Amino acid sequence: MGKIIAICRSDKKGTAKYQINEALLKEDHGIEGDAHAGNWHRQVSLLSVEKIEEFRSKGAQVDFGAFGENLVVEGFDLRSLPVGTRFAIGDTLLELTQIGKECHDHCNIYKTVGDCIMPREGVFTKVIKGGKIAAGDNIELINADNNRPFSAAVITLSDRASSGTYEDKSGPLIEKILLENGYDIIEKILIPDNKALLRNNLIRLSDQRQASVIFTTGGTGFSEKDITPEVTEEVCDRMTPGISLGLISKSLEITPHAMLSRQTSGIRKKTLIINLPGSPKACRENLDTVLPALKHGLGVLRGSEDG
Repeated sequence: MGKIIAICRSDKKGTAKYQINEALLKEDHGIEGDAHAGNWHRQVSLLSVEKIEEFRSKGAQVDFGAFGENLVVEGFDLRSLPVGTRFAIGDTLLELTQIGKECHDHCNIYKTVGDCIMPREGVFTKVIKGGKIAAGDNIELINADNNRPFSAAVITLSDRASSGTYEDKSGPLIEKILLENGYDIIEKILIPDNKALLRNNLIRLSDQRQASVIFTTGGTGFSEKDITPEVTEEVCDRMTPGISLGLISKSLEITPHAMLSRQTSGIRKKTLIINLPGSPKACRENLDTVLPALKHGLGVLRGSEDG
């Protein structure tokens, strides 16, 4: 059992959060009146009071809310919790959606003392059930449901589609097929053929969003700009050659050009990453091949099924 130590809110983005005694959580929105509330996955942020006190012990003078957190809580090692964990506060319910965050522009705290704990220790939630909360309220931790739908992210790599030269048809098709097969689509991304962008998104979706599976489409051919397999291998802890071989073998039954594909697949932590070709037709054929076996593998990664 944990507890709310402080509730913080900001009226405008880019301004410091200030403490309030109580707040209204609005379903699928966040804290009423908070600038960062909205229809997205980072509606309410949490930070451990233990981590704040540890930071203060180094001589930094920081108020609650200074790191941009909405709820200062005690009793949990937040960063160790898996996405999907829920927090019951009275009649309200929050669900963990992201661990940590990217820090693009260093905040005032970092500029002053050279460190900020929010990017590595903060977590983000969405409001499943709304209601009133107050400082001092108890928090019950509810373990992530192993039977929840598997989450998926789709990344399209294409210089032309990302610049608006032509429409991305592969990404939306992959999303449609995954939805029809019961997957929860947490992000859809369209980026140019850029190593750094792909690397950063694969790491973020695996480590922070903890997607069950990430499908990429595009960048698997012979062109010098086709960098998807190399980046995938770079970020993965283990490769899954059986998936890649299975996809290419099945595609060879359709066209001999399949032998020119360099697509690969692998695992980063508990996220499976699978490269798909760039054409919608080949994406559909690949998904028809891999989806029948995929959920068992994802269950093994999650720990809900035996290997």
